[in-house]
Amino acid sequence: MNSLKKILGFCWIALGLYIGYDRIVDSLHKIASPQLDDRIFGWVVLLVLTPIIVAGLVLFGYYSLKGEYDEQTN
Repeated sequence: MNSLKKILGFCWIALGLYIGYDRIVDSLHKIASPQLDDRIFGWVVLLVLTPIIVAGLVLFGYYSLKGEYDEQTN
């Protein structure tokens, strides 16, 4: 079970990096839009939501790889 948690930790890190890339590209397209609503939404996603989501996924994966969630046996 502990090895599965470490494998999933790698998956969380990879997912966080992919989502970060995808959100940045999508936000840049929205910022370049002529609609004011799209530009505001793009800036909010780029500056607020993307760092929170990426940092959460990468930290969760890092701690899982490090073994913070391993079961303790006595």
